[in-house]
This record gives sequence, structure tokens and C-alpha cells, in this order.
Amino acid sequence: MGIKTTPSVVVRLLLWTLLLIGGAWVSILYDLKHFKTLFLEPQFHLVTLVIGGILMKLTFHAAAVGGRELARYGRDGDIPRLETNRLVTGGIYQCTRHPMLFGLMFIPLAFAFILGSPTFILITAPAQMLFIFVMVWIFEERECRQKFGQAYNAYAANVPLFPKTFSCVKKLFWDSYSYES
Repeated sequence: MGIKTTPSVVVRLLLWTLLLIGGAWVSILYDLKHFKTLFLEPQFHLVTLVIGGILMKLTFHAAAVGGRELARYGRDGDIPRLETNRLVTGGIYQCTRHPMLFGLMFIPLAFAFILGSPTFILITAPAQMLFIFVMVWIFEERECRQKFGQAYNAYAANVPLFPKTFSCVKKLFWDSYSYES
């Protein structure tokens, strides 16, 4: 049984996977040439592994919070997985327009810490996070505006692209959140 989804979602997932694998490969090669002592230091890897594990847990929590609300309130009828056909504006979506993607934007950094690659942590992951931000800003926003029209424009006028307050970030990464419209 295959997972039913759209080509757009498949392309994004493949691109994201290529970014992570390619970024890790290039960064590790650079580390072995320029930061070999640090890269091969067990204590450094232990510290970065713990940081990366915590960050990955927080990242997946944020994605789950947004994803649960989209799955429950953003789908009407039999539509492809990871797609929505109803605009969700309650719950965490009162705080930020793209909570799931904001959380997932931190995967490159979490992955970089887990690998313990100084180059990935300091250069590659931040560049990938910026790339993901730009992709959300350009493509996700355009798709939402096309799909939901004026309702999305009105929503976007009142809710930021990504969280702007500590309380919103806290709800996204730490709190168990209940839906309120």
C-alpha cells in the first residue's frame, strides 16, 4: 500500500533529504581537512550529540503540534496525505502561520549537532535553515494564497509567518497544546 501524496510534497521531501545528506558529506570532508582534531575529539561529540538530541526532540514536537492540528482541522474528504483543503486559524495557528515548517526548519541544525561537524553546525546548517525559510516565504505562502484566497490574506495580515513571541515559541516547542479557535 503506497502513500498517496502530491508531486510537490515528494519533490520537497527529496530536496530536503539531498540537502541534509549533501551538507553532511561536504561538511565532514571539510572538517577532516581543516578541523580534524576537534572533529575526532570524543568529548566534543558527546556534547554535540546531547545538544542535537534535545534539539531534534524539540523540532519534532513542534512539527507534531502543527501537524496534528492540520490533520484534524485542515482536511475535509479524501485528499492526499500532507495536503489540506481547509484553512486552519485556531490553536497554534493563532500564533504562527507555519508552525510545522518552523519546527522542521531546525532539523539541519539538530542533525549537524548529532553528527558533531563544526562546519555543518556553524556554516552549512544555518545556510540550509535560511534556504528553508526562503522556500516557505516564497512557495508555501504563494500556495496558501492561491488555495485559500482572501481568507488567507486576512489571516496573514494578523498572524506572523513564524513565531515572534517567547510564549508562542514555548507553546510550539514545549507545551502540550490544545486546539482553540
